[in-house]
Amino acid sequence: MAGKKVLIVYAHQEPRSFNGSLKKVAEEELSRQGCTVAVSDLYSMNFEPRATRKDITGVCSNPEFFSYGVEAYEACKKRTLARDIIDEQKKVQEADLVIFQFPLYWFSVPAILKGWMDRVLCQGFAFDIPGFYDSGFLKGKLGLLSLTTGGTAEMYAKAGVSGDFRYFLWPLQHGTLHFCGFKVLAPQINFAPEFASEEERKGMVASWAQRLKTIWTEEPINCTPPWYFGQ
Repeated sequence: MAGKKVLIVYAHQEPRSFNGSLKKVAEEELSRQGCTVAVSDLYSMNFEPRATRKDITGVCSNPEFFSYGVEAYEACKKRTLARDIIDEQKKVQEADLVIFQFPLYWFSVPAILKGWMDRVLCQGFAFDIPGFYDSGFLKGKLGLLSLTTGGTAEMYAKAGVSGDFRYFLWPLQHGTLHFCGFKVLAPQINFAPEFASEEERKGMVASWAQRLKTIWTEEPINCTPPWYFGQ
């Protein structure tokens, strides 16, 4: 939709990968709609995933004992966080929709993306206490996980060997995105692209592009325990 701003936070090492194709088609489709699209390509940026004292450029509020959460919160208020964090926060702040594009690692995000979440979504920027879940500071924004799995859809069924895919979405969609106030759109999950034919993979990319055509009319999921774990 013209005038909308989108941030794609992308975590894959190879531009010609299936994840790379999904990122590229999202960029193309959303730009075609007149959206402004920013991409944080974490590997090519060599993004620092570790939350360390280097993230605080000013003097620590307690030089005797380092608590990352406390110091990041104080630095956020004083605008003395590291430049790379401030740059990413600005992109998030400006976005109407944030898409996370990644391959599933151990039922979670790759370390570089986990580090982005740890460092960028700090207290004072994305939430406060109070000021989380429906009152999180990023309320009014949409969040969407677009991911690929190694395992097949059957493996991620309720009775499957890996359990329902919604179980691994709980810490990411609810514990992270919803906690920060995002309205969460249904995930885009491409199961086992490595075992799919070229034709099937093209179909997966096309259906993502198709979904993005009407993404602005979608209703968010009801991001509460029953969506994940049933009644």
